[in-house]
Amino acid sequence: MTYFLQQLINGLQLGFVYALIALGYTMVYGIVRLINFAHGDVFMIGAYLGFFAMANWHLPFPVAIVVAMVGCAALGIFIERIAYKPLRNAPRISALITAMGVSLFIENFTNLNFMFGPAPRAYPRPFAIRTFDLGGVSISNIQIIVFTVSILLMVALSLFVSRTKIGRAMRAVSLDKDTARLMGVNVDTMISVTFGIGSALAGAGGVLYGIAYPQIQPLMGIMPGLKAFVAAVLGGIGIIPGAMLGAVIMGVVETFTSAYVSSTLRDAVAFGILILVLLVRPTGLLGKSLSEKV
Repeated sequence: MTYFLQQLINGLQLGFVYALIALGYTMVYGIVRLINFAHGDVFMIGAYLGFFAMANWHLPFPVAIVVAMVGCAALGIFIERIAYKPLRNAPRISALITAMGVSLFIENFTNLNFMFGPAPRAYPRPFAIRTFDLGGVSISNIQIIVFTVSILLMVALSLFVSRTKIGRAMRAVSLDKDTARLMGVNVDTMISVTFGIGSALAGAGGVLYGIAYPQIQPLMGIMPGLKAFVAAVLGGIGIIPGAMLGAVIMGVVETFTSAYVSSTLRDAVAFGILILVLLVRPTGLLGKSLSEKV
């Protein structure tokens, strides 16, 4: 039982990081029906911004997270304005191909020696690692930081979307862009805000991933980005609570597969669960089928 609880804590740590990435996928899809495949690379940029903030600029950890979030928010808005906004009325396949192109560009550009370079870098830990024993189950201060920051950001996002004027405008655009525009909502601004918020969360996730699994490199965003996308689909793409739930499930399943089955099967089992859920419930765990009147 102790070993089970230990793996559960490890799985929740991974799942919370996935949740911060998955929220960006689900928010963008909910607004513009676009899968931003460059989102995993924004997560990678956030990890590097946190790295430079702590290792090179000697900023404290809270400030490093803010730097990563602000930098990634600006990057997300820039990507939306340059790559996606001109294709707003184009066929969806055009936007999808563009998203893949942006992802490949970021990965290969940052891989150049005058940028980040291909060599992995050891991530600085903000504190010396300390572990606390809770009835035979150990939890480290790094895990506590990951849990605390992730929960605070997810709660803040939920309050922002549900309680603020901008959040209500974002929900209005998600439901009906034309009606929202007639009601005075600046749709283009709301789309940019959505990209910025989602990218900021991914940036925070990159820093948390770096301190929890302390090695980064330019291609590190590929697999977490894919798994976060799977988590968003698993929970119900476009639904914020669904992204959180799907991410936690993905993290726990991955960790349990590595612990009880084989680490080489962790990805296969995670994606296999997605296939199973989509066969049984195509809209995701929290998704609802909508009937369309004609």
